[in-house]
Amino acid sequence: MQKLNLPSYTFKLKSNEKHTLIFDNLRKKYFVLTPEEWVRQHFVQFLIQEKKYPISLIAIEKQLTINQLKKRTDIVVFNKEGKPDIIVECKAPKVKITQQTFDQIARYNLKLQANYLIVTNGLEHYFCKMDLDNEQYIFLKEIPDYN
Repeated sequence: MQKLNLPSYTFKLKSNEKHTLIFDNLRKKYFVLTPEEWVRQHFVQFLIQEKKYPISLIAIEKQLTINQLKKRTDIVVFNKEGKPDIIVECKAPKVKITQQTFDQIARYNLKLQANYLIVTNGLEHYFCKMDLDNEQYIFLKEIPDYN
């Protein structure tokens, strides 16, 4: 898989007849190793190992319903009160981050009301703090460490 603009981590991989699979420590099972899953697994490890977010506060592919449509967030980090604090939207490295990507995560956030939004393709990362009162993003150099 492609080298990402994130630290390197060790993952459990295995192959079956058709695919290479990667073990997800949070969901406790193997998933097909797609380029997007590669980014998602790296970013989860970045949150845990570099930013010190507890595993117990992180959910992967959490389902939500928007206008009767079922959607899935890539990563949601909850605060100590169990409310969404960070939403992460992961794309494959070859997918360019566009306004459409920000619109997608903003739609999710209308429902979840998280404080921070992150959009990444593993090569580029955009960190935003939400100003919910003024309905705008404030771009940050990085997300805060867990406190």
